[in-house]
Amino acid sequence: MTTSTEAAGLPDIGAARDLMGHPRGLYFLSFTEVWERFSFYGMQALLVLYMVDQALRPGHIEAIAGMAAFRAGIESVFGPLSIQALSSQIFGLYTAFVYFTPLIGGWIGDQVLGQRRTVIAGAVLMGIGHLLMAFEASFLIALLVLILGGGLLKGNISAQVGALYDKTDPRRTRGFSLFNLAINIGGFAAPLACGTVGELYGWHYGFELAAAGMVVGLITYLAGSKYLPPDTLTPRGTEKRPGLAPGDGKIILALVAMLVLGTFYSTAYGQEFNVMTLWYRATTDRHILGFETPVTWLPSLDGLFIVGFTPIVMRLWANQAAKGTEPSDLAKIGWGSVMGAAGMGCLMIASLIFAAGGKPSLLWSVACFALFGLGFIFQWPTTLALCSRAAPAAIGGVIMGVAFLTAFVSNYLSGWLGGFYEKMTPFNFWGLHAAISLAGAVGILLFIRPLNRILQPTPS
Repeated sequence: MTTSTEAAGLPDIGAARDLMGHPRGLYFLSFTEVWERFSFYGMQALLVLYMVDQALRPGHIEAIAGMAAFRAGIESVFGPLSIQALSSQIFGLYTAFVYFTPLIGGWIGDQVLGQRRTVIAGAVLMGIGHLLMAFEASFLIALLVLILGGGLLKGNISAQVGALYDKTDPRRTRGFSLFNLAINIGGFAAPLACGTVGELYGWHYGFELAAAGMVVGLITYLAGSKYLPPDTLTPRGTEKRPGLAPGDGKIILALVAMLVLGTFYSTAYGQEFNVMTLWYRATTDRHILGFETPVTWLPSLDGLFIVGFTPIVMRLWANQAAKGTEPSDLAKIGWGSVMGAAGMGCLMIASLIFAAGGKPSLLWSVACFALFGLGFIFQWPTTLALCSRAAPAAIGGVIMGVAFLTAFVSNYLSGWLGGFYEKMTPFNFWGLHAAISLAGAVGILLFIRPLNRILQPTPS
């Protein structure tokens, strides 16, 4: 039987299937993301501490090209900002735009370059950006280059994962969970490696290690190119790409509604690398058997718990699927929001201990990260899987870009909310974030039935 890819002269990735039950391309894409996330989270683990302890302090901030005008622009909107508030705003804007540019990158991958060349270009830019972070003067330029590179890479590589599976393939969500597992292996290792190097030997060495990780990721992607799905880009002179079909508008609106509700959890989650790092350093007893753990090790808990919980959750979902009791994707996303609220509840309790004159155990932070890690498994990979399955084929990359656009909104809000940390009690600050995450769960509960009717897969 001749497949459509064979007829078009494209590589038949079907022949490369069935490595441990999934397409071989999944493993190359996942290993690429291990190193891309190693570079991303390695830099991110250092970013707030680097700004607060060095880059934004007198004697250093003046050396950063463009910082005077940039700071004046931010303070014209938000008023005078302390070093902590300014660092939170910069962190929020950076992480926000990292998730905004995939909307443009998805269009470039769909309509201009194709997913493969777009991912390669993004990886190259990210490597350059991490290298520029090693120099104080190019700090803002480095962030801009990283934003552009991330925009080209993120949505397109996720769309490639979705293209490995048929629309009704029940392995799709579990495939995205495996992809997410690989990502978080990099997310776990990065703060330990880059964070330790940055704290002990200098911030710039940590940034250089992040750059090396991105180079390894690019090499991995190129090595697995023959196992990747063909680009959806239609070459000039061939038939036009399919347009939207009747009923696609309803699907797009339902996906947007789902993504908006997911931003509530993501807004709370965004504080893990931002204010939570500073709060942890200032309030928590970080000793284990007499050893004081480095502050930059804290974010590694996020990846650790996601890596640890993913096989358990996947087995649970597989068993439920066999019995016909697996929750819908929307229900999973709702449970993720509940877990995020519970995680912030742990920090509220720790804040009460600190307010009473005590030094809260790091176990409260560990519990917070455990709940957020579990919630992330339910929330984000499920969101990506749902978008890749339900999105109309003609705009699959753009829909992935929209998914990352909601992360832009939530990360911007996290940065903005972080500016209130010095103006609120820690209990109220974390309580606000618990309420935000819980509001997302309530919204999903209210709309789950009509959204499920539109977005649930239809067996072929």
